[in-house]
Amino acid sequence: MLTVQKSLRIPKDIIEEIEEVAKDSGRDFTSAANELLTEGLKAHRCPGIVFSEGVSGKRARIAGTGIEVWELVAAYKSVNKDYKRLRKTYHWLTEQQIKSAMGYYALYAEEIENLISENEGVTAVAIKKKFPFLAGAGR
Repeated sequence: MLTVQKSLRIPKDIIEEIEEVAKDSGRDFTSAANELLTEGLKAHRCPGIVFSEGVSGKRARIAGTGIEVWELVAAYKSVNKDYKRLRKTYHWLTEQQIKSAMGYYALYAEEIENLISENEGVTAVAIKKKFPFLAGAGR
């Protein structure tokens, strides 16, 4: 990614919070600040989307739920992009929550497509290969 050096004045308390995030995550100040700026811009462009840490890292989620954006998009594709069927499948989500997720997908399709592809590769065989110690579980 192309980077550009800019000078900017950041309040001391914000600097301290970014330093704390960097320390807690074992990263340098610049990478932590860039991640926070990126998430902030994405959240600004897509109200109703939040970013939270999960077992696979930070992911875009529908606010107020544990549902990741890629999961909703994958479900949408699985019902042949039938919006009414998607609404029926996720009946507990509001219209706005679904629209927020679909809007995020429209803006960041490559990110979501990569997550869908990554998760399609998670099969019982792949798990046994990656974690052979699980093969004997339950016997």
